[in-house]
Amino acid sequence: MPSKSAGIIAYRKRRAIEILLVHPGGPFWRNKDLGAWSIPKGEYADEDDAEAAARREFSEELGLELSVPLVSLGEVKQRGGKVVTAFAAELDIDVRSIRSNTFEMEWPPRSGKRQVFPEVDRAEWFTLEEARGKINAGQRPLLDRLAQLAGGE
Repeated sequence: MPSKSAGIIAYRKRRAIEILLVHPGGPFWRNKDLGAWSIPKGEYADEDDAEAAARREFSEELGLELSVPLVSLGEVKQRGGKVVTAFAAELDIDVRSIRSNTFEMEWPPRSGKRQVFPEVDRAEWFTLEEARGKINAGQRPLLDRLAQLAGGE
């Protein structure tokens, strides 16, 4: 059975609609850019509520609790089979204030040394057009749905 993730697309309206994306932390993602960014999201179990999971993951990855209403953007299936359920929230976040949770792994591989890395090493605002190039390809349809919802490009 494919894994399930839930996340939130934060957006704001400036001259154009801007989307908040996060870049995964850790050594594997260090030098990757195009197609590596994502919405803040994380896995959840079948018995969990997708919206509650999305709020939890947003908090864990950015260090911010959301109390604003969320609008469902539905699901997409990524190339690896993961099903992502997404919600939209119009808000403005200072990306310099994010505080991600961390994970530990052996690094370098087979070295016996354990290192701690942030789950998200940075967050940035992108225009819809920029976000389409940065985001994981499987999540691009979510940007199209958001554009329709928010009256964007």
